Amino acid sequence: MESPASGLAARGDLRSALPYLPVVLRGGALFWPPAAQEPLRALALGPDVSRVVSGDVLADALTDLRLALAQPPLPNRAADGFARFFDDLLSRAHAREWFAEVLPSLARLLLRLPALLEDHYAKVADGASGLRILESQDAGIVLLGQELIAGLLACSLFCLFPTEGRVETSLPMINFDGLFSALVHHNSRQSQEQKLRCLVHYFERVTDSTPAGSVSFERKVLPSHSVSGGITYPDSDMWMKSSAPLCQFRVFSSGFIEDEVQEALEVDFANKYLGGGALLRGCVQEEIRFMINPELIVGMLFMASMEDNEAIEIVGAERFSQYMGYGSSFRFVSDYLDTKPFDSTGRRRTRILAIDALDCPTMSQYESSGLLREVNKAFCGFMDQSKHQLYVKLFEGSNRKDNCPSTSSGEYIGVSTGNWGCGAFGGNPEIKSMIQWIAASQALRPFVNYYTFEAASLERLEEVIQWVLRHGWTVGELWHMLMDYSSQRRRGETRMGFFGWLLPRDNHSSDLHYMSE
Repeated sequence: MESPASGLAARGDLRSALPYLPVVLRGGALFWPPAAQEPLRALALGPDVSRVVSGDVLADALTDLRLALAQPPLPNRAADGFARFFDDLLSRAHAREWFAEVLPSLARLLLRLPALLEDHYAKVADGASGLRILESQDAGIVLLGQELIAGLLACSLFCLFPTEGRVETSLPMINFDGLFSALVHHNSRQSQEQKLRCLVHYFERVTDSTPAGSVSFERKVLPSHSVSGGITYPDSDMWMKSSAPLCQFRVFSSGFIEDEVQEALEVDFANKYLGGGALLRGCVQEEIRFMINPELIVGMLFMASMEDNEAIEIVGAERFSQYMGYGSSFRFVSDYLDTKPFDSTGRRRTRILAIDALDCPTMSQYESSGLLREVNKAFCGFMDQSKHQLYVKLFEGSNRKDNCPSTSSGEYIGVSTGNWGCGAFGGNPEIKSMIQWIAASQALRPFVNYYTFEAASLERLEEVIQWVLRHGWTVGELWHMLMDYSSQRRRGETRMGFFGWLLPRDNHSSDLHYMSE
């Protein structure tokens, strides 16, 4: 009978990931280098043996671990950050509990990491959904158990992942040294402390009760050329021809995407590097989601940055924290018990979709190339390649909305989103709301739940939605209007927002702009 480790050396997925992991492969087995095993065992036995009873001493222990892995010492500022957080910011009682119980449990989890990885690879065929580096244009899925994810995130906390080669492969950094370093930055914000409180709470939860579900990470690619008959990157003419009907669109002035009660693709307003500034000083929509659902962070280990025709969908990430505030006002509040049901693969029915918007586009967001980039980015995320034949028919205009092909899947999974790319990235909320509506409709999603976060520019969004639906427009017709408006905006023929430009100027006018061609 084969051992779980047999054949590991021949696996392409493991060979891909191994340079970025702190464990080694020898003799067909994964293990910690001997020099690292001793300090890990000491940590696992608790403070009576390890003598690690403070953040200051913990930083020294992590430096010893890094040196044992032939890595440079923990940066001085990160070491100071560990000391500040565990010695100054946590209460004495909390810190004692952390060093007496949580830290030894994390060390024991790390000692099991090689076996968890071997078990992971034994369960999946080579490359099927095994842990591997998913580079740009490499469409695929990685499926990880929550216990393995906890072990990998413990590596991040201990700052044990190798950093060499990550920049060249367009991979974001995954160790937590940047988070701790920011605590002692001259312009440090309290939100940095609160982000770490979320992560500390996560580690307390998973060491108290080992989670048994799974999480999938998928790189979705909208190729420029047809692959096995799949849908390709649409051009503006294809969007103009689309006969897809516009889906239901509901506007919410209050509430949050992460609290969505219906099963939906919950949009992460992402950086092209997954996680954005989550492990640095960022604390807006994407970074907050990564703090309250820390399992998302592990995707940063193996997901290279996204190009214009790519999106990342993560299914199953558990939420652990309740929070309040945004940006500098962000605060960890309390524990959160995630009650989302599980699917047949053990994933929670939480679907988080990372799509990155154009950064500070100014007038380029009104160029046809800018509009096309954004609608295709959203469509790439919203689409399901199994429905590619239906998409093609609708792009060709061969089925009018009254004869729309059925999805036949029985799924009722919509889109939950908001002002994507409209904060620090500077996008136009009126345009972005319409682009997402167009993309979701073309992807045959049944609904869009749109959270405005009380944006003043979207006060008329509900009015616009009802007006468009009342006139029965298709995706192609709404796209035509966006192109027409953007053309006028570029030429300086209008300074109005899209909503004001689109809606009738007075109560007696109901003429449609597109009828005047």
